[in-house]
Amino acid sequence: MTEHFDRLETRSADERAADIARRLAAQVAHAQRNAPYYAEALAGVDAQAVTDMAQLAKLPVTRKATLMERQAAQPPFGGLAATEMRRLARVFASPGAIYEPEGSGPDYWRFARALFATGLRPGELLHNCFAYHFTPAGSMLEGGARALDCPVFPAGTGNTELQARAAAQLRPRCYAGTPDFLKTILEKGDELGLDLSSLKLGHVTGGAYLPSLRQWYAAHGLTVLQSYGTADLGLVAYESTAREGLILDEGVLLEIVRPGTGEPVPEGEVGEVLVTTLSPDYPLLRFATGDLSAVLPGASPCGRTNVRMRGWMGRADQSAKVRGLFVRPEQVAQVLASAGVSGRARLVVALEAERDTMLLRVEAPADEARLNEALASVTKLRGTVEVVPPGTLPNDGKVIDDTRPVPG
Repeated sequence: MTEHFDRLETRSADERAADIARRLAAQVAHAQRNAPYYAEALAGVDAQAVTDMAQLAKLPVTRKATLMERQAAQPPFGGLAATEMRRLARVFASPGAIYEPEGSGPDYWRFARALFATGLRPGELLHNCFAYHFTPAGSMLEGGARALDCPVFPAGTGNTELQARAAAQLRPRCYAGTPDFLKTILEKGDELGLDLSSLKLGHVTGGAYLPSLRQWYAAHGLTVLQSYGTADLGLVAYESTAREGLILDEGVLLEIVRPGTGEPVPEGEVGEVLVTTLSPDYPLLRFATGDLSAVLPGASPCGRTNVRMRGWMGRADQSAKVRGLFVRPEQVAQVLASAGVSGRARLVVALEAERDTMLLRVEAPADEARLNEALASVTKLRGTVEVVPPGTLPNDGKVIDDTRPVPG
């Protein structure tokens, strides 16, 4: 039995770079030709020159707020889709509202690779506990299972007792759903005296997979691995049995940038996750997920050679209201740029004597007076500046640290 989904997972760095050069340039050109939003946003860009991550980093960032604004003005997809409605299989909706197109090709969301890494094999039944209405998660996992020639029980969410009874009779090998719901089903099965021993595997996403829960599954003889994805992008990265980070899917490109900017950070530094999808139907370029993570050095011990990332580490949306005005991470980036400074910085918002204060701490040689002037100019608020040695600030991706007590 093969250990890998296909040879793409184990190819050399040179092979992957050559493939990215070809596919990335083609995707940029495709988006310019077929998606009106990108025709405008990438006007003047030579697509054939965008052949690596350095060139990709020069393109503008696409943010979720942009999707909402564009879709509201130009329904249904705001000019970001690159295919006709009649060629789509489904359209989903996420809170916002944001609408996501699903192409008609097999395994559109690319979850077969992640399910294979979990251990699912042809002919084994998947008990799919993701929702099948409005949001795309149910369809994502079903498409992946079907690409592996695995039947699917479309269980959906809730109905714990019915879930347990169905699993006892259908004898699925693998569960797909949120991290904690499998435990709930298994405990209900124990309560009802049901035999759920067929469940040996779990693929979880859509929530925090806590160490204590991971240990509980291991103690009960289950292999339960996680993946990271979004409703807009599908699969981004997945865990293998090596359990050392999440391995980037072969259909996307990953950047970790300083929150509020499109500036890539050094390997290992925590920042915002940007993803470029190579999907022809919905060619999102440098899509800002709003999530924090970091790249792990080296390759996975399981033999897969693509980039590895840490799991979800929080949100990059760190705006704070200070004296009636919102301060955002992109404004901190503007302050540094105005003062001719690059590097890590953190704006600490505190409460002193019932008054909001701001302290900008910067890890770079800089003129404090110039930074103070830029801080006041950009935020319209007064604060203070402290230049600190490199390595002083925590590596947690925070750009704005609001330390004020939460109102009771």
